[in-house]
Amino acid sequence: MNFDEYCLQKAAPPGSSTYYALRQAPLAQQPLLAALFALRREFEETVKETSDPTVGRTKLAWWQKETAALAAGSPSHPVSMALAAHLGDVAAEYPALQALLAGFEMDLEQARYLDFPNLRRYMDGVGGTFAALLARVSAKGSAKGSAQDAAQAQDWAASLGHALMLAQFVHEIGNDARHGRIYVPIDELQRYNVTAADLINRRYSDAFTQLMQFQTTRARDALHSALAAIPASERRAQRPLRSLAALSLALLDEVEREGYQVLHQQIVLTPIRKLWIAWRAARRG
Repeated sequence: MNFDEYCLQKAAPPGSSTYYALRQAPLAQQPLLAALFALRREFEETVKETSDPTVGRTKLAWWQKETAALAAGSPSHPVSMALAAHLGDVAAEYPALQALLAGFEMDLEQARYLDFPNLRRYMDGVGGTFAALLARVSAKGSAKGSAQDAAQAQDWAASLGHALMLAQFVHEIGNDARHGRIYVPIDELQRYNVTAADLINRRYSDAFTQLMQFQTTRARDALHSALAAIPASERRAQRPLRSLAALSLALLDEVEREGYQVLHQQIVLTPIRKLWIAWRAARRG
């Protein structure tokens, strides 16, 4: 297995949302985008699938060294080698890779967030940084892209990254709680009279439904606002991100139709629906 195949297997297996979003990018750009998604997945697995925080910190420290090696031109991991082959100016994006890693490091430091501004710090690193990185490389790789388009990506892409995270929090709330992490701020749980124990023990109630209605509405509004902010000149180049947003909106609708039954199961879209939604979203506008 070469490094490109490794990245696809890690981040975008057939049937996944990432798989269909990547297919909306130009063929020449897909290996780079797959490598970026794979790197994010490596970071995520390091912190979320490691029960011992000490082990997680050790693994993150290794990734710190590996990203530095990537910037220095001597990577050793398949994902890093893919990035070295496809990213071009690795040094220019090294600060973004560090910020992404620092965002995931927060998962080892805290599992609860007092309020939304506190949660937003996490979303900045894990969601906003990553979406801006994807937007920049997509703009640079576009046939009509320019350095100015890439530089301006930060202005709108971070908000889209936040919105994608908010949507993820909704449909992953049960799975996250089972792994000891709750991304609903404590003050919002208190406002709706829902406890962390309710989420961990999969207790449904009218209060939980009201909480999820609020979370879903906020995520949906954020996605629509972020999509509307993408410059018209950039819409074609940003097909993968737009497809991810459309898939997130469709999944929010499905969660709503299922009555927010997300504590004991993961609600998903079928692969054929994902294919249609991603294809249609990429060709709008």
